[in-house]
Amino acid sequence: MTGSSARLLGAAAAAWLACTAAFAEVSLPPESDPAARGLAIAEEMDRRDRGWGDATAEMKMILTNAAGATSERELRLSMMERGGAGEGDWSLIVFDRPLDVAGTALLTHAYVAKPDDQWLYLPAVKRVRRISSANQSGPFVGSEFAFEDLAPQEVGKFTYLWLRDEPCGERTCHVIDRTPAYEGSGYTRQTVWIDTEHYLLRKIDYYDRKSSLLKTLTAGEYDQYLDSYWRPRDLDMVNHESRKQTKLVWQKYEFRTGLKESDFTPAALERAR
Repeated sequence: MTGSSARLLGAAAAAWLACTAAFAEVSLPPESDPAARGLAIAEEMDRRDRGWGDATAEMKMILTNAAGATSERELRLSMMERGGAGEGDWSLIVFDRPLDVAGTALLTHAYVAKPDDQWLYLPAVKRVRRISSANQSGPFVGSEFAFEDLAPQEVGKFTYLWLRDEPCGERTCHVIDRTPAYEGSGYTRQTVWIDTEHYLLRKIDYYDRKSSLLKTLTAGEYDQYLDSYWRPRDLDMVNHESRKQTKLVWQKYEFRTGLKESDFTPAALERAR
């Protein structure tokens, strides 16, 4: 999920996962300096997603088990862009349906040089629980997304290495490795495909602590908002070990809605429902 997303999802947000359209041709460091080139690609993707302020979206989470059976959840996402030194963006995810998870909420305050702050509200026990950095690699509410996947993916949280440029569908993508520099990650590295036209995230391969391919995230088609900001229609996470899958389908993006800092505090989690 990006905000300044690929600050994803993460995921990231998301992304987390968007860039502006109208930019001059990018001058990258030479291929002979893969570390500088990889960092420059990540910085360019980040630069193209600045200035949106705050945003909201609705989404469906579709879970598919190894036998192919599916279940659905409905969620809301709010994000606020942050500009302070060492700060990352703030995000809030709230479940609306089904009833057994309604009101469950995840708040993330992202940082660059220290572990993110994350809090989870569980309505069944009416309690806000802080997620320690050691537990942020765990699965989020039974999905194939880890807590760390859903935190904004700030550029400074990784080191980078350009690997190659190659075709990706009808496009050409930069392929870079990024290695988490933050405490407690469940990944040794992530291989990221970023298209060379709009610098949009297209795919991520996640490697576990044994350096084996664990999961793959694939972004669907993108739409542009406010003539500047690109957002994916869906994000599909496949776990290669469990053969389970979680798809996030995004709807009703709105920008500059007037969200306030007070909407992103642990105290606000209980009233987010």
